[in-house]
Amino acid sequence: MATIKRGGKGVRRSVASTNRANNARRARAKTSSLMDAAMSVLPFTEEQLHRIFLAIILGGTAALAWFIASLAGVPAMAQQQIAGIASDAGFVVRRVTVTGVERMNDAKVYNSVLAKQDQPMPLVDLQDVRADLLKLSWVKDARVARQLPDTLLIDIVERKPHAVLAKPDRLVLIDATGAELEPISRANAKGMLTVAGPGAKMQVEQLTTLLDAAPALKPKVIEAEWVGNRRWDLTFNTKQVLALPEGSTESAAALIAFAKLDGASRMLGGKVATFDMRASGRIYMRVPGRAQEELEIGGGS
Repeated sequence: MATIKRGGKGVRRSVASTNRANNARRARAKTSSLMDAAMSVLPFTEEQLHRIFLAIILGGTAALAWFIASLAGVPAMAQQQIAGIASDAGFVVRRVTVTGVERMNDAKVYNSVLAKQDQPMPLVDLQDVRADLLKLSWVKDARVARQLPDTLLIDIVERKPHAVLAKPDRLVLIDATGAELEPISRANAKGMLTVAGPGAKMQVEQLTTLLDAAPALKPKVIEAEWVGNRRWDLTFNTKQVLALPEGSTESAAALIAFAKLDGASRMLGGKVATFDMRASGRIYMRVPGRAQEELEIGGGS
């Protein structure tokens, strides 16, 4: 008697196999569709994605090499392994891009990082690069980053010229903190505030605060001399000198009082050569060829 049991089982297997194949094709089609959709959304070209995947693979390989070498007690060998892998893949410093430079000579920035050229990217210490840049007189701050595969990005925050420091042998441009930037000629220094006297550059911030107390007089001050490491003599664009007392509070009060007097009586532009306000509540005026005059100003009010 014939049986169809075995034959029936084969049909079921064939149907199941066909279903599995169909499901697999649908899954591959769906996956491909999803990948295509993802590729269309991502802001990368196919070539850029290949480079990113290559970087990830190289990074993983380098990390594995470092781990193995560290276990063996030879981190130097791990570094060489990383460097070799990176160099073979083109991850070497070939270009330096500098931004933020306006006044300083950008060649100084390039020269500062020139030693990093042709160095494998993993071996470039960004903090060391930044530290070297901060040694440049014009650099207030610097940000350093890698742009794979071969570029160092450097963003400079420059110091801003604020005044001119008069030294015995030359004039030097300084910023608002008193940091020296570079020598400057007398012609180029014309129109800028000149600061003089031993230790004057350490008092530049205090001087700015003092002048801000009398905004009407501030643009008329062309020179400030730090006298005896304790007080200021201010020279105006009229060539007249105002001697201020010691102490930040006292000098600010005296300057404000003088600004009021000038507003009411036009002290600047007259025959007085020196206004001495070192004595509290009084102003002594010296006129060439005449006796000294004294004016009571009511305790500096």
